[in-house]
Amino acid sequence: MAYENKRGNKGNRTFDGPREGYKKNRFDRTRREDAENRRNEDEETGNGAVIGRNAVRELLKSGRPIDKLLVRRGDREGSIVVLVAEAVERGIPVVEVDKSKLDSISGFAPHQGVVALASEKEYCEVEDILAIAQERGEKPIIVIADGITDPYNLGALIRCAEGVGAHGLIIPKRRASGLTPLVSKASAGAIEHLAIAKVANIASTIESLKKKGIWTFAAEAGGDAYYDTDMSVPCALVFGSEGDGVSRIVKEKCDYIVSIPMYGNVNSFNVSTAAAVILAEVSRQHRAGK
Repeated sequence: MAYENKRGNKGNRTFDGPREGYKKNRFDRTRREDAENRRNEDEETGNGAVIGRNAVRELLKSGRPIDKLLVRRGDREGSIVVLVAEAVERGIPVVEVDKSKLDSISGFAPHQGVVALASEKEYCEVEDILAIAQERGEKPIIVIADGITDPYNLGALIRCAEGVGAHGLIIPKRRASGLTPLVSKASAGAIEHLAIAKVANIASTIESLKKKGIWTFAAEAGGDAYYDTDMSVPCALVFGSEGDGVSRIVKEKCDYIVSIPMYGNVNSFNVSTAAAVILAEVSRQHRAGK
C-alpha cells in the first residue's frame, strides 16, 4: 500500500532457517485470512439483514438503500427471480452464497433462500456533496475511499473526514465495505454528520469531478510530500484499500500523487492514520487565508 518510506527500508527479518521462516509466514497468513473471514461474517451478520422473500419484497418497494442481495446458490426459481430482477434493475449487487452463509446471517431463522443487507444510512448523490460546500461558502474537500473493505478502517476514515470539515465521502458500490453497523460504530457517531455517496465507478466519478473544477490527489507511494503540495484548491483526496492501495486505473485518473515521507522501519501507515495526517494538512491549507 501507499505512503512510502524515503529510505526504502522494509525492515530486517531474520529466521533460524528456511523451514522456520516458511512456517512462520504460512501461520501469519492463515491468521490474517481467518481474521478477515471473521470480520466479513461479523459485518454481514450485523448489516441490517432483512430475511425472507416477502420481507425483501417490501424492502425493495420502500426504496430504502440496500447494500446487496444474498441469494442461495442455484436458487433462481419462482419469486426469487422477480426479486433478483428488481435488484439488478436498481443497481443492487446480487451475490450467490451457500445455504450455510444465509443460515448464519439469519440466525437460522427461515430465510427462504434470500437475505437483503440494508444500509445504516441513506446515501446522497455526489452533487449533494458539492452543494454542501457551496452552501458553506467553502471550496470542496471530498474524500474518496477506493475499495476499503475493512469496516473499522472505513469508520475511522469517516471520522477523520468529518473531523477536518470535509464536505462528503464517496465509496464504491462493489468490492468495498458499505455503511454497516460496524462502520457506524467505528466512526463514533461521525457517520451521522457526513454526507456519503455510493457510486458505480470511482474512475468515472473522478472524471466527472474534474470537469466540475475539482482537483484530485491520490495518496500513494512515489508522489510528492503532502506538505509540499498545494492542496488549497477545490479537491478530492483518494485513499486506497488496505492491501493494494489506490487502484491503477483510479491513480491514472488523478491529477497528483501525494505521499507521507516515512523515516522508521515500517514503510506505510494504516489507511485511516494516513488519511488523518493528509486531511489535516488539506484543512489547514483551505483555512490558511481566512
